[in-house]
Amino acid sequence: MRGSGPGLDRTVPALLVKVGRYPQHAGGVGVLRTLGRLGVPVHAMVEDRLTPAAVSRYTAGRFVHPTTGLEQPEELVRLLLAIGRSIGRRSVPVPTDDEAALLLAEHADRLAEHFLLPPVPTGLPRRLADKAALHRLCLEHGVPTPRSRAPGDHEALVAIGRDWGYPLVLKNLAAWTRLRSPAVGHTTVVHDERELLAACPPGSAPSVLVQECIPAGQAEDWITHLYCAADGGPPIVLTGLKIRSWPPNAGVTTRARALANPVLAEQAAEFCRRVGYRGVADLDWRLDRRDGQYKLVDFNPRTGAQFRLMETVDGLDVVRALHLDLTGRPVPRTAQRLARGFALGQLDLPSAAVWAWQQRRRPSDLLPRRGTERAWLCRDDPAPALAEAVRFGGTVARWAAPAGARAWHRLGGA
Repeated sequence: MRGSGPGLDRTVPALLVKVGRYPQHAGGVGVLRTLGRLGVPVHAMVEDRLTPAAVSRYTAGRFVHPTTGLEQPEELVRLLLAIGRSIGRRSVPVPTDDEAALLLAEHADRLAEHFLLPPVPTGLPRRLADKAALHRLCLEHGVPTPRSRAPGDHEALVAIGRDWGYPLVLKNLAAWTRLRSPAVGHTTVVHDERELLAACPPGSAPSVLVQECIPAGQAEDWITHLYCAADGGPPIVLTGLKIRSWPPNAGVTTRARALANPVLAEQAAEFCRRVGYRGVADLDWRLDRRDGQYKLVDFNPRTGAQFRLMETVDGLDVVRALHLDLTGRPVPRTAQRLARGFALGQLDLPSAAVWAWQQRRRPSDLLPRRGTERAWLCRDDPAPALAEAVRFGGTVARWAAPAGARAWHRLGGA
């Protein structure tokens, strides 16, 4: 199926690049679909041949090379070079995690033989993905950001909670360490010292950023997906409102709407201009109604999982912009299409249930509206949704089995 949209160079393939094991990733499938629908051959690094990305009709080639993030960078570079030789011509790599983005940027000189890469300053993606370094960049360039601190030891971690009060947000401090020695499983909100100690027990290395928690009742969560052109021209910035996430208030986007926000778009573009960023990025912001400021929470120097939410009236999203720019084609700059939504179905249901229980009222956007981009299910590419349903069912079963056993034990096994 050939979709409508900008005229991409179909002779230049793309490669979905990932480091670490996360087979149930809707953003990767989105990359395959958005380029494949316009006739671009898209290859993918996959964990096995039955992942959602591996079974997509738009996957031109599958490279089954499961990685963990524990490998040395040199080993991963050799893997990418081997994949590049196998593809047979220079391709556009699209990273879907911070580690992949850092690998491409920091080894661009060697990878350039097989890949087309944006000229991002070598060390910049690492600084942007590092939570403490990002906080310093925000302070340096006058970008509002929540109060944050990286404690040097466990005593300092506990002292922050006693000084600032609760709740607090805990984040893994940097790329690579989140895979090799994570402090927390994911972005975590702790409500008291007991929860803090449970998340980061004494004796654990506090490779964690502690961030002020802006109260949910005083905040809105916003997303900006952008593409900064290789020649330093005006970036394309698309904005949207995050409605729900999983885990609630701290996790991946499960429901969102595309909304025009010129103030936020300019703020994001100006920050990228000041630091000299090039390429695709996914920025998370929180509007703090207490002072009216949009505060930068995360800067992901790669494609965001929900990037297909946002596109222009010409059908341009940030991945298509990347391919156009790196193949030397003009990147049209038109208005954002606004009648669009995003739904990550299987995770939005529990998120909505938690929200309804907390707020004691019916959540909005329960059913997909017209123009909703479903993360998994679509008519022209149904196989990834089936593969995801099987894997999600297995995940639920693995979680439910020990929970059921504990309940049975409490009942005396009668």
